[in-house]
Amino acid sequence: MSTQGHEEELLSEREYVAGLYARLDAERARVKGEYQAALGGTGGTAMERDVEVRALARESRRLDVVDNGLCFGRLDSVAGETSHIGRIGLFDEKNDYEPVLLDWRAPAARPFYTATGATPEKMRRRRQFHTRGREVLGFTDEVFGRPGGDVEGDAALLAAVNAPRGDGMRDIVATIQAEQDEIIRHEHPGVLVIEGGPGTGKTVVALHRVAYLLYTQRERMERHGVLVVGPNPAFLHHIGRVLPSLGETDVVFMTTGDFVPGKHVTAEDGPEAVRLKGSLKMLDVLAAAVADRQSLPAEPLPVDLSDVTVRIDAETAEWAREEARKSGLPHNEARAVFTDIVTYVLTERAIARIGRGWLSRDDRDEWERLRKDLLKELAESETFTAALDALWPILTPESLLGSLLASPERLRAAGADQALLRADGEAWTVSDTPLLDELVDLLGRDTAAEKAAEAAVAREKKAEAEYAEGVLDTMKLDREEMDEDVLLSAENLLFADELADRFVEHDTRSLVERASADRDWTYRHVVVDEAQELSEMDWRVLMRRAPNRSFTVVGDLAQRRSEAGARSWGSMLEPYVPGRWVYRSLTVNYRTPAEIMAVAAAVLAEFAPEVRAPDSVRSSGVLPWARQVDSWAAAIEEFVKDEAGREGTSVVIGPPGVPGTVPASETKGLEFDAVLVVDPARILADGPRGAAELYVALTRATQRLGVLHDGPLPPALAALDRD
Repeated sequence: MSTQGHEEELLSEREYVAGLYARLDAERARVKGEYQAALGGTGGTAMERDVEVRALARESRRLDVVDNGLCFGRLDSVAGETSHIGRIGLFDEKNDYEPVLLDWRAPAARPFYTATGATPEKMRRRRQFHTRGREVLGFTDEVFGRPGGDVEGDAALLAAVNAPRGDGMRDIVATIQAEQDEIIRHEHPGVLVIEGGPGTGKTVVALHRVAYLLYTQRERMERHGVLVVGPNPAFLHHIGRVLPSLGETDVVFMTTGDFVPGKHVTAEDGPEAVRLKGSLKMLDVLAAAVADRQSLPAEPLPVDLSDVTVRIDAETAEWAREEARKSGLPHNEARAVFTDIVTYVLTERAIARIGRGWLSRDDRDEWERLRKDLLKELAESETFTAALDALWPILTPESLLGSLLASPERLRAAGADQALLRADGEAWTVSDTPLLDELVDLLGRDTAAEKAAEAAVAREKKAEAEYAEGVLDTMKLDREEMDEDVLLSAENLLFADELADRFVEHDTRSLVERASADRDWTYRHVVVDEAQELSEMDWRVLMRRAPNRSFTVVGDLAQRRSEAGARSWGSMLEPYVPGRWVYRSLTVNYRTPAEIMAVAAAVLAEFAPEVRAPDSVRSSGVLPWARQVDSWAAAIEEFVKDEAGREGTSVVIGPPGVPGTVPASETKGLEFDAVLVVDPARILADGPRGAAELYVALTRATQRLGVLHDGPLPPALAALDRD
């Protein structure tokens, strides 16, 4: 293309993209107008209005987040058809809703990612736009069938991976590669495992797969949403923009420390406690801990009534306990069975003593009258309630687990390892959250409290209905004084319950807010990142959250740090989805330059020789270096000062206790332009997974890597350039 031809094409593309933004702005204005109208609307029921408001709010958010890079490419077919590709689809409503912008997830857009010179898929040219905000700065063309035509396409990818990192992960919607696209569009309905080494893009591929599934299965998925589980809050912040930038906002992000609504746990146990708590053997421990609280009295417990004193003896309590356990109900709900048996025995004994000499069972009316009086007395007796609380207490997950972990005696009674003992039982750690979640099912609800709450709601609804009746009565009395419009409005209110409905406050929270606060919420799809770190107990929680077993699992077994984590994918998944999970791997490193990956690969070869390091797609031309120093502080300060003058991001990674550093575990899944690793020998020596920690640390850099040491370098790092 001549220079003049290129400029004319660029001007034409700018005009076309400007037209797309005009359509986007018009669509935004329409949706926001309908949203405002729905907020103040009076038609339909309150619930129907809430549904409409939520749908419009969701659509408004979708349109608001796709502004940057709305259109990023174009496809030209050999038949002369042209399609522009973008983050969402836009249509010409005046021309039979012809697409003017293809959603990147649409089937017709797939050749944008999969066409090559060898298999052009009936395409003649792929054009990728270079944009800033709403402006098209330029474009790169890849003409299929032309010698060397693939080179320019690679240039667009390399420009993206070489660009300085900002605050947060960027989507790859404009530069998805063929092996990534195959995984993104994978239709497997069960569990898809994506494994890849550092820099292979497995996380961003998984997020784009979520966007694709929401596009192709929106009606099925969006009512329940998607859950994304990551290793730490920093990681979730890092990836948090990707799905919104693709127009998807009904996604809940959490760590395993957020499994219990209302709790945000970040503290961690030591390796041994992590291993013990993560094992499925904890199911027996928790069940035994619950059973331990269902006790028998050492001595009969007296209960004083107005005419007689009755006692709860061990034999009665044992019968009641056996029947309650046989009911199969959770502990708190089974208390009703326990209470019924004990109450039956006490009332029978009391009636026999009160009616001795004058009352027989043939006198059913008097017998039942006495029973009714005694039942009321027992229900109001604080002594009886205290006895029930001692023998079959109402328990919360926190009270049970906290008392278990703080008591050597309770741990021993539950058959648990004393390594779980700690001074403060309720000093919660991340490993406690799946145990607390498990106890929700073992303990069940406090049915008495729930019945009281339901009664309060019923009283409130009755009061609302009575108020509505009063409003209608007032309208009838004032009929002669009403003007015609008010009268017409009043006549439309046919029933008092319709008016009462107008006073009921419906749940107006977003899906994300509702799902995050509801332990029993179930998701249509779950993404698990750094999945090699999750324990067997963690997986139980997630399987409860996704009963249809639709997962995208992302990880790298070679980077496993947790003692409770996965040794193999099958060991974790087969118990839940036997034969329903598939495995895909990513082998190309798009993040880490070859010079740095060579260093990391040497570390990998020492602790996981069976694993092949991913192949880097590029070289940076900058050799990683090592420097022996006497003072960490001075060298770290020098690195920070030097990086402050460069564009991009940087981090200092070190072992625990070195000021100014962060542990490698907190950088998992993150990427930085420059990384300084401090004291690699201590990182290696920090526990059985120290080598995996060092491997993670070395593979965070996209441009520059430095290593500081105060003694001999570990042999695996001997190839580093000595500064």
